[in-house]
Parts: sequence; C-alpha cells; structure tokens
Amino acid sequence: MRKKIVAGNWKMNTMLPEGFNLAKEVISKSAGVPTDVELIVIPPFTHLSEAVKITKGSRIKVGAQNCAMWDKGAYTGEVSAPMLGSVSVNYVILGHSERREYFGEDNQMLFKKINLVLENSLTPIFCCGEKLDERESSNHFKVVEQQVSESLFGLTAEQMLKVVIAYEPVWAIGTGKTATAEQAQEMHAFIRQLLTKKFGVNISNEISILYGGSCKPSNAAEIFAKADVDGGLIGGASLVAEDFIGIAKAF
Repeated sequence: MRKKIVAGNWKMNTMLPEGFNLAKEVISKSAGVPTDVELIVIPPFTHLSEAVKITKGSRIKVGAQNCAMWDKGAYTGEVSAPMLGSVSVNYVILGHSERREYFGEDNQMLFKKINLVLENSLTPIFCCGEKLDERESSNHFKVVEQQVSESLFGLTAEQMLKVVIAYEPVWAIGTGKTATAEQAQEMHAFIRQLLTKKFGVNISNEISILYGGSCKPSNAAEIFAKADVDGGLIGGASLVAEDFIGIAKAF
C-alpha cells in the first residue's frame, strides 16, 4: 500500500524561534491525524538540527529543502546529502520549481542529486510540473514526461521504490489558482503510467505521488480522494499549524 504523506515546505520563512514554536505546535495538534499519514516538516537549513531535536520521539519527520550535487569539497554555501544525513533528517526536496526557475537546476543535475540522496539513505521528494504557458499550449504532459524520464529513469527499480514524487502545477503556486481535483488526478495518473511503462506496474503502484499546488484545508479532501493522489507537498498553508494539520486530517 502506498504511503500517505503530507509534507510542509516552509521555504525561506521563519526565524529560529518561530520555527521552534511552529514545529512544537504541529506536534501538539497532530494527534487527530490518521496514524497511517506521514507528517513531514521541511524548514530552512538553519533550523534542521533543532527541528530534529524537537520532533524526536514524535510522529513528525524532518526534511531539507535542497542539497548539493556533490558530497563534499570547495563549494561555498552548499549543503551536501552526507551533511543532512549527519543531522538525521529523513527527506530532501529536489527539483522544486523555484530551484529550477531561480537557480537553473536541470534534469541532469537533479539525477545526480537524487543518487547522492539515495546513497546517504535519505528519501528524495522529486518535484515536477509545468508552467502556465506550457499548460495553455497543451505541452504540460510533454514537459512532465521529460522531467520524470531524464531525472528518474536512470535509477534502478530498487532505487525508484525509495523516491517520492510531487506534482506541482507551477501556475497554481502562490497565484491563488488551484488545479481542480480532476486536473490533479489526470497528471498523477499520467505520471504513474510513465512509471509503469519504465519500471512495471508493481513498482509504480508503490510510489507515492503528492500534489503540490496551493492545497488548503478547504480543498484537500476532494484532491486526496482521487485514486492517484497520495498526499500533498504544502507551501504557505504549512506555516500555520492548524491549516497544515487540517490538510492532513482531510484523509
């Protein structure tokens, strides 16, 4: 059975004391979330060690928002997968649309990062998704297929089983627009079909695919009810513990 996941990407938000309080609030409110739902908080790098300490002994897992494409060396300002492993994080977001747009990350770079994350026994949350012009020109399936194939199809089946995918319609992030539940399901089913063709149905049916486009407590239940949607990668709503937990309760 595929794992249900609700992950909160805090992005470049919260000072350390705020992050401390937010993590504690998420823990305190998590009791009402179904036990089969994995809850993940993904704060800035500066918060990771404290977040791991705060969540120790709770059901909450901790993730990082990115990592370097090298494991060590003269790369000023970078943080490597082994470094993240050393502070006991569980997940690493890779290929978020903001990393692709603002920092020029491409599919080949992401393939290297995914391998490093897996080598260090961490779980990558691989993001894919199309921009507004790509959807309006009916190229959205082609764009997502290229992202998935170039970043993931070099993995072995065993590696692929350790990857979580997040579909983020870029046009629905921070714009107030939200993909309909039907649009989300359509793309999630397409991604799973790609995985089936490459790795087989048994593998594809084990991989969690999250929706990452302006998910809120008000629309989460409808989206999560779709057959190929296994949870959410939550942005802005993850900065309010009540909203984040409200989304997780939508299962």
